[in-house]
Amino acid sequence: MNRSEFVIVTAVILFVAFLLGWFASWLVHRLTRVTTDEMNDLDRMAKELHEAEEARDHAMTYLQTREGELVNQMTQKDAELAAAMDGLRAAREEAEELRAYIERQSQ
Repeated sequence: MNRSEFVIVTAVILFVAFLLGWFASWLVHRLTRVTTDEMNDLDRMAKELHEAEEARDHAMTYLQTREGELVNQMTQKDAELAAAMDGLRAAREEAEELRAYIERQSQ
């Protein structure tokens, strides 16, 4: 093989390699291309996700507020219960004292 043939064969091989590379690149871009329908779906899903996150945040805020209200009500009810129990205890002691007094007076 002389020098001219070698240059021609090398040029043909390089050209074929270039064509194969270009075809592979075109094929990869063709297969991985995102369609407008897919972009619309992605936009819709992103919007729904954002709305769901906002709804979750509102629900969390509502739950925290409601929990605070319920804890406050429970604290008030506990205080009222303690006051009622103290009043009942005092009334029982007074009733016991009155019974003892009546018994002493009747004897």
